[in-house]
Amino acid sequence: MDDSQRHATRTTAPLAALGVGDVAVAGGKGAALGELVRQGFPVPPGFIITTGAYLSFLAETNVDAALGGFLSVGPEEAPDGGASDADAGDGTGGADGAALRALFSATEMPGWLRREILDAYAGLGGGAVAVRSSATAEDLPGAAFAGQQDTYLNVQGGDNVVQAVANCWASLWTDRAMAYRRRQGINPHEVAIAVVVQKMVPAAMAGVLFTANPVTGERSEMVVDANPGLGEAVVSGRVTPEHYVLDGSGKVLSFTPGGREVVISAAEGGGTQESSGTQGAKPGLAAEELADLATLGKKAQRHFGRPQDIEWAAAGGTLYMLQSRPMTALPPQPPVLNAVQRRVGPFFIEMFQARPYPLDVSGWMSRGILAMLHGMAGSVGVVFPSVEDLLPEEEGVVVQLIPPVPRPTIRTFAAPVSLLHRSRRFKAANWTRDPRFSLFIDNIERLNGKDLGPLRWSAVVAFARECFAAMQGITDLRVSYLPGIPVPVLKMRFMLLLLGKIKLAPSLIAGAETRTSQANRALERLASIAANDPGLSRALLESDAREILGLLEKESGHRAFREAFGAFQLEYGHRETTSVVLSSSPTWSDAPEVVLGLVKAMSGERPLKADQAGNALAELKRHPALRFEPLRRRVLAAVESAQAGMAFREDSHFYATKAIPPIRRAYRELGRRLVLAGVLEEPDEIHHLRFEELESITDNDDGALPASLRDRLRPLVLARAAKRRELEGIPLLDPALLFGRGHPGRQMEGVLVSGTAASRGQATGPVRVIRTPAEFGRLRSGEVLVCPYTNPAWTPLFQRAAAVVVDAGGLGSHAAIVAREYGIPAVMGTGSGTSTLVDGQRVLVDGTLGVVLPAASLEGS
Repeated sequence: MDDSQRHATRTTAPLAALGVGDVAVAGGKGAALGELVRQGFPVPPGFIITTGAYLSFLAETNVDAALGGFLSVGPEEAPDGGASDADAGDGTGGADGAALRALFSATEMPGWLRREILDAYAGLGGGAVAVRSSATAEDLPGAAFAGQQDTYLNVQGGDNVVQAVANCWASLWTDRAMAYRRRQGINPHEVAIAVVVQKMVPAAMAGVLFTANPVTGERSEMVVDANPGLGEAVVSGRVTPEHYVLDGSGKVLSFTPGGREVVISAAEGGGTQESSGTQGAKPGLAAEELADLATLGKKAQRHFGRPQDIEWAAAGGTLYMLQSRPMTALPPQPPVLNAVQRRVGPFFIEMFQARPYPLDVSGWMSRGILAMLHGMAGSVGVVFPSVEDLLPEEEGVVVQLIPPVPRPTIRTFAAPVSLLHRSRRFKAANWTRDPRFSLFIDNIERLNGKDLGPLRWSAVVAFARECFAAMQGITDLRVSYLPGIPVPVLKMRFMLLLLGKIKLAPSLIAGAETRTSQANRALERLASIAANDPGLSRALLESDAREILGLLEKESGHRAFREAFGAFQLEYGHRETTSVVLSSSPTWSDAPEVVLGLVKAMSGERPLKADQAGNALAELKRHPALRFEPLRRRVLAAVESAQAGMAFREDSHFYATKAIPPIRRAYRELGRRLVLAGVLEEPDEIHHLRFEELESITDNDDGALPASLRDRLRPLVLARAAKRRELEGIPLLDPALLFGRGHPGRQMEGVLVSGTAASRGQATGPVRVIRTPAEFGRLRSGEVLVCPYTNPAWTPLFQRAAAVVVDAGGLGSHAAIVAREYGIPAVMGTGSGTSTLVDGQRVLVDGTLGVVLPAASLEGS
């Protein structure tokens, strides 16, 4: 590199010279700190060694070639997206990664670059500094990168500062950082790193401040975790910190004393030292300090436009801000539900067990299922809320489910007349003979028979619109026939009441013959056929559903089962696996292992079940009054009419799902073309786009999509995918808002250990106590990780663990932050998890209540 090129490469800059728009130069942490300085926040003075310095170091040394070779075969390039065997358990990135990092540390820095760093250090006045990594993908919305790169505290002397900078650069290539980037979909070839150097703050107290409650999502609350000494003890999870919940003004709503297991402070001559703290019930922060923290937090949140995760330190009566980043995995503000919402909420929460994709919401839901609900509500003069009100979004992704409150209008007063007219005209028993039903089936068959391959883009989109339009047939039928359901049911119940047999009503209605009951019997027949096939019968007992599917695909035998299974899929394969509202979820035909799992569940010895519907009908027929034939006919006719109404409700749902396979076929075809255009990596990524965005696309005369499409849509796909990952583990609607939460977690009977609720949700699994990194390989997928503490090297284990239980640590520790992003429950600061829980013990971890319970007692209750 010649002098002119060197001068064009910016290598150091004062913090105040950079701001939020300079992430590419300063990394996420550095850009945020520069912005804070510009806005007058109390930030320790410092400078940034830019990404340009890192890139110059690579270009002028042999490290660049070593890094290129590492990336060509390294863990970030593994075809399955996982870490290599070498780096799966040691926290270092394997032998190649360790060698690469050693090369960073041992390679002499170019003289001109070294001088610029030393000059900037001298300009700061020398002395003790903190040297902190700041990657370009760090501290951005959706990915905190908490602790994934290294920090060096109380670094003294120019040579040590230069070495710490090289070590920070090397930490970009640890396995924890690479695994985290893989999960966030960040291209390893595009990431770079800056370094922040700041005057060391000799903190008396330090910790983290969340400007919203990270567990509940409550925006009117702030949360502070604190400990004496440097904040490293808090963010690394080495201590159970003092825990404050504040209101918006900084007033303490609740306080939990900390463990003060260790105090980290600056050591004489450089580095840090540890000592044992003195535990006490008295808060370490005064009311005035908490109020000042709250004021800084609110100001930072206003400036950055979203809730912040702030690292702070108190020294000499002054509060310093050491970092401010967007809070990740923050639940939405909990809604306040009225009586109507609590009543209808369970119905909607059942439909929305999974978070809808943008294409779900803008396509099948808005133009199919919800259009049907709007049509049904409109037929009685009721306005159903919009999809935006039902499923509010942030950054294009659904964040919450708000149970609807249908709004009556003046037309509602005339609804009883309309409903009575329809109930008399349209009898549920006759609905499949309605010409509109035949038209719907004809439309579906026509759509299923259409070849999409030769069609232009606009024609495939129009095909999807035809699928939505076909649903209008089911909507019209439901509008006509649903009003006829309540009258026969009420009539039957009234007759049963007079006969003294009202208790039979639920069983009689359950006896309705439906397509679902027919499917269940077909599954039982499949299980019976498999039972007569020795090889398949053995596989059902010994193998999981995917292995059985592989067996059927590889072996040529099992003819009887193959034919029956194929016939079943033709008849019932359009059924949804997750929810009728989600076209993104596979159908039974798309996921045959789901059906095989059902067959497996029905195989082997099954307890005999009483025919409740048949027994109820037999008991009714034995009633003495039904010896009078005219009365008998009227009562049994009422039962049949009530059953027909229930069957219509179930079967119209069954037929509505017939529109899903052709819709999914259209999406797969469009997704395939977007992969060819470089917009998507996999066809299924199309679900991150909205239907209107698909409608806006036009292909060229030769059918190819324009090259500019990638630049326009690829960033949207990546951003929405990142937002979805951020929301993993956060329910669309907290069931406690509907059903109540019961007793506080720590007072629950049977609690094994309790601590800070750090990442919400529940998970059940066997305990695996891991005390040191040497034991990492003992953890198996689905186990509950129980450990004394964590640091960033432990976070790859979170991809395997069902939940995390930690003796120490609080809301702001690395473990808590990463657990929330990975969407797994976490309980921090238990104090005794590793001594109370034992390997193999099955437990239920409730990260919302902060408790660990014996799973056996819950499963048996």
